[in-house]
Amino acid sequence: MVDIMVTNGELDKKELDSYLAYGHQTYPHREIKSMEVTIDGDYVDLKYTFKEAMPFQRIRRITGYLVGTTDRWNDAKRAEERDRVKHSVV
Repeated sequence: MVDIMVTNGELDKKELDSYLAYGHQTYPHREIKSMEVTIDGDYVDLKYTFKEAMPFQRIRRITGYLVGTTDRWNDAKRAEERDRVKHSVV
């Protein structure tokens, strides 16, 4: 069951169901936990909250390269990363 909150007015069930269907169509591989509908005159703002966090891969800049992991680096590049000077924040 999806929690639905409407701000600045009221909407009928048919319209809310269509906004929820739009969310399912837009995010087909995510499970919607809640939906916030904010009425702004003739427009509505939709905000969906999902049950699971979106997985992401961390990207870092190491020795001039944007990388997610260093598992595909050769020994020389791994040594360069290991030997670099790491600066601390003062």
